[in-house]
Amino acid sequence: MRLTIRTNLAARILMVCAENPELLLKTAEVAALCNCSTNHAAHVVQRLQAEGYVSTLRGRSGGFSLSRRAEDVSMGDIFRLFEADIPFAECFDEASNTCPLRGSCRLQRYIERALDAFYHELDLVTLRDLVQGNCGLSALLTLRPELPASCAP
Repeated sequence: MRLTIRTNLAARILMVCAENPELLLKTAEVAALCNCSTNHAAHVVQRLQAEGYVSTLRGRSGGFSLSRRAEDVSMGDIFRLFEADIPFAECFDEASNTCPLRGSCRLQRYIERALDAFYHELDLVTLRDLVQGNCGLSALLTLRPELPASCAP
């Protein structure tokens, strides 16, 4: 199984937001932290904004920030948001399925169960779980001049 770049970036961008809750973030600075193009980051931020995960402010002094509490952001929901429109395998897409085994193959049912288990595990993880007390992540993603007191050496 392989996640799309968009899903990976969505998780990174949300972690940056959670690590910098008091800041209005610029797409370019977040893209640099996430090691991606500004264009890629902008597309992901736009989708996160459309779904209510981030709030945006346009203009010269604009930016974006997390619009929900970190404990209210389910990573399962985020992964579904970015992965759901991409069929896992050809047989999962009725419109383009040309598999000759269609109708007799049992593999699809097992894959569906595996995907359900995968998403179930991610449903148990919140954005807060990823960032709270994670001093290594704070050191990498914080835009503040100093780390939180709980991470000081």
